[in-house]
Amino acid sequence: MLSSKEYKELEKKYYMQVVNRMPPVLVRGQGTEVFDNEDNSYLDFTAGWAVLNVGHNHPKVTKAIQDQASKILQMSNLFYTTPQLPLAKILIENSDLDRVFFCNSGAEANEGACKVARKWGKQKLNGAFEIITTLNSFHGRTQAMMAATGQPHYQNNWKPLMPGFVNVEYNNLDAIKSAYDKDKTCAVLLEPVQGEGGVNIPSDNYLIEVMNFCHEKNILFMLDEVQTGMGRLGTFFGYQKYSNVEPDVMSLAKALGAGTPLGAFLTKEFCSVLEPGDHGSTFGGNALTTAAGGAAAQVLLDEKLPEIANNNGNYFMDKLNALMNNFSFITEVRGKGLLIGLEMSKDISAEIVSRCLDKGLLINAVRPNMIRFMPPLNVTKNEIDKAVSILDSVLKDM
Repeated sequence: MLSSKEYKELEKKYYMQVVNRMPPVLVRGQGTEVFDNEDNSYLDFTAGWAVLNVGHNHPKVTKAIQDQASKILQMSNLFYTTPQLPLAKILIENSDLDRVFFCNSGAEANEGACKVARKWGKQKLNGAFEIITTLNSFHGRTQAMMAATGQPHYQNNWKPLMPGFVNVEYNNLDAIKSAYDKDKTCAVLLEPVQGEGGVNIPSDNYLIEVMNFCHEKNILFMLDEVQTGMGRLGTFFGYQKYSNVEPDVMSLAKALGAGTPLGAFLTKEFCSVLEPGDHGSTFGGNALTTAAGGAAAQVLLDEKLPEIANNNGNYFMDKLNALMNNFSFITEVRGKGLLIGLEMSKDISAEIVSRCLDKGLLINAVRPNMIRFMPPLNVTKNEIDKAVSILDSVLKDM
């Protein structure tokens, strides 16, 4: 095995320098713990950016990958690919949607959802094509999804942006109503909780009011559950935290593949407008990734991980709220399930992340003044206590 220095020299020489990497060279993981090539251990409260909801190296997921790798890795979607089907069944039977298409990432899932919306507009709304999204959202980094993502720093270097998206204030129904144009609008695309935007929680009635408005205008109500789906908020899908909310279209990725690149978009039957030739993907529904995803989804159900995430998320937030009482610069703790943010009055999150890393805890600076926590859903209360203890010691040192 190469030394950390040698790995970093290779990365600097060959890789595009588009990421400010943290110092450890991570080589293996188990549960909520990861290890670098010098065998130092770290408590992982990032989970690959909310990807490893069942933890690192879950035995059932690992076995599913090994078994599938010995059979067939990839075939054209012209043929039936059996690992797709158990996963499709789990997703449909545990949601309010009827059809699923598998792709490779969250950005692709949202692209597919927006193609559904555009065709809906063409067929049902006299060619309406515009999709309303929100400020501080994140929907991906493709050309179209940068336009959908309502954050200027993801957009400024790539203007002119692709047309067809309007960004309005989140958690503001009137802003959506004002942006609606009966000749142009075909859909609204929202996150149930904004993750990359700073763990922003909408009011309890926001989603259902937007849904009702969409249905009133015959436009599609679409939810981006790339980060909030697969148990992260304490329910199998994030929208299930809100009474009587049902999306017409929903996108998934991140935890869907349990660490393998897998995305999906789902539709209700009434708006399942795509026909043969309308959409496709060489690797969409890949045998290996859907085998991993099917095993992980079954683990979520069998081990009741959404329920555990809900309970342990409340426990974690209680611990963080107790910290807030001890440090005046902590201004708010907010979240649902195990997607939690800690906001401060000072721009010190990068320093906190660095100091926590030195003490063996991986966390994320989602904003200059905000820390985000997204551990595996099977994290234990003891591990939460350890993380809070490390954070407490870092804050005291600062």
